[in-house]
Amino acid sequence: MTEGNFVDYTKVHIESGRGGKGSTHLHREKYIDKGGPDGGDGGRGGHIIIKGNKNLWTLYHFKYQRHFKAAQGGNGAKQRRTGEDGDDIYLELPLGTVIRNTETGQIIHEVLEDGDEFIIAEGGMGGKGNWHFKSSTRQTPRYAQPGTEGEALEVTFELKILADVGLVGFPNAGKSTLLSVLTAAKPKIANYEFTTLKPNLGIVEYRDFQTFVIADIPGIIEGAAEGKGIGHRFLRHIERNSTLLFMIPADADDINEQYQILLHELRKYNPEMLDKERFVAISKSDMLDEELMGEIKEHLDNEGAFDGAPYMFISAITQHNMQQLKDRLWQMLNE
Repeated sequence: MTEGNFVDYTKVHIESGRGGKGSTHLHREKYIDKGGPDGGDGGRGGHIIIKGNKNLWTLYHFKYQRHFKAAQGGNGAKQRRTGEDGDDIYLELPLGTVIRNTETGQIIHEVLEDGDEFIIAEGGMGGKGNWHFKSSTRQTPRYAQPGTEGEALEVTFELKILADVGLVGFPNAGKSTLLSVLTAAKPKIANYEFTTLKPNLGIVEYRDFQTFVIADIPGIIEGAAEGKGIGHRFLRHIERNSTLLFMIPADADDINEQYQILLHELRKYNPEMLDKERFVAISKSDMLDEELMGEIKEHLDNEGAFDGAPYMFISAITQHNMQQLKDRLWQMLNE
């Protein structure tokens, strides 16, 4: 999937179908001049139904169509025949999509399971036919109910990626390179900031054919919680990751300070993010020799870096500690 095909936010207009009209038919056949009312009920209008689809990873299919209107219910007919229900419209969404009322911002539904169905706009009720209104004093009612209107609604779809591990780090921290080594994903990689503008997902193959999903998300910067840079577009995607893998390059001026800035941005956006499991990977360690790596480790340990979160030196280029990193992430995911 190219970056241009990844859409994680869109607004759509939905409208369910109007109910069909009830019939005012009066029964007529040979030798029976006044058979009485036999008009059937109108059919229900079509619903707008949300359905979860685990094979979708983006809202791209809403990029060019943002108006959906379900069919009207059929009108009632003679011999008390009910009109056909209007055809429902199914809107398939990737797992992790939050649906909001665009006007109020209120969450209507969250799509979390494959095949999950939710009627977001109910079709209008069909009108009753004239036979319902027959009585001892009103033998031939010549009226019936019209169908009720459907529901019209402006909704917003927000995709929050469902992954086991989310990569957190400043731009150009080596997240995309790590993803390309651990998984079969092929993210865009270059030596400048904000190479990754859209989230990338990869499946890590572990021992005994077991797997877990890791997400490379656009790099965070100071002020992201206020929407600076890529801001909320980034932070929204790590809300549902169960484990956060912080990546800090070994050539950073102050490794622990970078970690604290990242942590501060998460705290400002949503304090509950700090309840997640955390692990720190010091990337690009191929730039260090054994002596310098030992000095950095001693310094980090002495100052109680990372608030006690475990850490590891890694290099995606030389494969240093790659298997050990997978072992540790798997252990954290299954504790």
